[in-house]
Amino acid sequence: MTDAAPDFIVAIPARYASTRLPGKPLRDIAGVPMVVRVAQRALQAGATQVVVAVDDSRIADALAGYGVDICMTRADHASGSDRLAECAAYYGWADDAIVVNLQGDEPFAPAAGIREVAQALAKDDAPMATLATPISDAHELFDPNVVKLVRTASGRALYFSRAPLPWARDAFAVDRDVLPPDLPFLRHIGIYAYRSGFLKQYTTLSRTALEQAESLEQLRVLEHGYAIAVRMTPEPFPPGIDTLDDLQRAERWLQQQA
Repeated sequence: MTDAAPDFIVAIPARYASTRLPGKPLRDIAGVPMVVRVAQRALQAGATQVVVAVDDSRIADALAGYGVDICMTRADHASGSDRLAECAAYYGWADDAIVVNLQGDEPFAPAAGIREVAQALAKDDAPMATLATPISDAHELFDPNVVKLVRTASGRALYFSRAPLPWARDAFAVDRDVLPPDLPFLRHIGIYAYRSGFLKQYTTLSRTALEQAESLEQLRVLEHGYAIAVRMTPEPFPPGIDTLDDLQRAERWLQQQA
C-alpha cells in the first residue's frame, strides 16, 4: 500500500513561441491540443489546483471550460521556473505549499509520477524534488540529449549531466557497448516539485557556470548549495514533444494505447 499524496498544486508553464515547434502548446494530438492533454493529466493526479501559466491569449482560449486556472504571465521570462514564480506571487501561495512544475510538452505524464514527485518533497526537508528512472542501454547513457544524474545514499542529487554518469572506468576501458550491472545509471525525468517559498527564491539566484555549460537549470540549485530530493518514478514517462517527428510519434503511441 502506497502512502497518500499530500496536497499539491500543479503549475504548467506554456509558452507559445518555440524555436523548434512554433505554437507548440496548441499543436493537435488526436484532436486535442497538447496543453489540454497536459492539464488533464494534472487533474487526474488529484492536484488541489491546476494553473497553466501562459503568455498568449490563444492558449488561454484553448483551455476554457477544462476546470483549470489561467495565469497570464510576461512573455520575456528566461525559464519555466521564472514563469511559475510569477504565478506564485500572483496567487499568494503559502511558502510551504508544494508546487509541481509539469512541463507543457508532457501530454502523457503519468498521474502516479506527478503524485510521486509531490510526495518526494513532502517527505524530505529539501526545498525541491524531482524523479529518475533506470538506464539499461549504453546508447542512452552516452546520448547527450539524455540527462543523467547521480544521487546520495539518502536519495539526494549529487550532480546532473549530459555526459555519461557515473563513469565506469575499468568496464568502459574494455567495452562501452554494455553497462556494468553493479552501478546505478539513472536518467533524469524533468518534472519538479518546489516549496512555493523556494520557487520565488530560485528566480533570484544568479545563473552559474555549470548550469550554463550543461544547459541544465537544476544545476543552479546545487551550485548555490540547495538540496534536491530524487525519487524513482513509479511509471514510465513517455518522451516529451519538441519536434514534428515527436508529434507523429505521439499519435502512434496513442493508437497503440487504444
